[in-house]
Amino acid sequence: MALRISFSPGHVALVKEEVVAPSGGVVLVTGASGLLGRAVLAEFQRGGWRAVGLAYRRARGPLLRCDLLDEEAVRSLVLLHKPDVIVHCAAERRPDVVERHTEAAVNLNVHATGALAKEAAAAGVVFLYISTDYVFDGRRPPYGEDDAPNPLNQYGRSKLEGERETFRQCPGAVVLRVPVLYGEVESVAESAVTALWPAVLQGAAESCILDHCQQRFPTYTRDVAAVCRNIAERRLQDGSIQGIFHFSSKEQMTKYQMAVAMATAFNLPSTHLIPLTEAPPGVSRPQNPQLDCSRLQLLGLGVEPHPFSYNITSCLWPFLPDKRWRQTVFH
Repeated sequence: MALRISFSPGHVALVKEEVVAPSGGVVLVTGASGLLGRAVLAEFQRGGWRAVGLAYRRARGPLLRCDLLDEEAVRSLVLLHKPDVIVHCAAERRPDVVERHTEAAVNLNVHATGALAKEAAAAGVVFLYISTDYVFDGRRPPYGEDDAPNPLNQYGRSKLEGERETFRQCPGAVVLRVPVLYGEVESVAESAVTALWPAVLQGAAESCILDHCQQRFPTYTRDVAAVCRNIAERRLQDGSIQGIFHFSSKEQMTKYQMAVAMATAFNLPSTHLIPLTEAPPGVSRPQNPQLDCSRLQLLGLGVEPHPFSYNITSCLWPFLPDKRWRQTVFH
């Protein structure tokens, strides 16, 4: 049994978590310094796996530095660690960045994915590729795994091509599509969800206009990580667990609604937040890319998503400007 600290405004609690005896499995996690990769690495470790994390620019501590564009380096790591499963989290996931630096994003999201899938297939390793709800145009939700993709931007197109390259190189692979993610962040800018926090903190001093048009389903990284482990463990027992799966939270929210929920969670004012009911300018994004997750649930591989209002306090409390609150919650 392990203990984890859980925070909410004015309250701190120790939460017990079951620690499973080592299973002997080995998992290789790419993008292990990133928002989702950190959660996936920790989830497999809690499950008793030997988890090997790969990172590049932010590689530190136990994480191994690896340029996923270096096919020889990737091959060497797979041969050295002999993983049972590879969870491929590494990606350029910022749509605006992908539009500006398309070639670099395609190299990572498509070419590196294909090379990694090829090595997984050659070594007989289960390959789990993390994809996105942005492969859909958002006009006719909810979307099942067999619905035709129609991405609206370069990011969605690159992730769809990553899916296709995955199955081309490793036909028995698993693709897990997920929506916008949030979790424990190193900076609030690390997630499109927590990036709304500075607008919340502006208070009545300055109004802030936020999108209240595009529908999103903010999903907690620890929930996604638990699904990844569920899929991996079942797949090692049942080879029919392959193909495309969807996982998402059930709470439908615009950016405006997310920001108001953050303010409410911390008892902060929200009257300065102004809803914008027209499509925001910039890169095209799907209106409502809601995912149908029934396939995952029918196979018993899903988890019950944690409520947004509960999780967001754990994610954002370290970024409260009022240090007195952070001190008094411990007393």
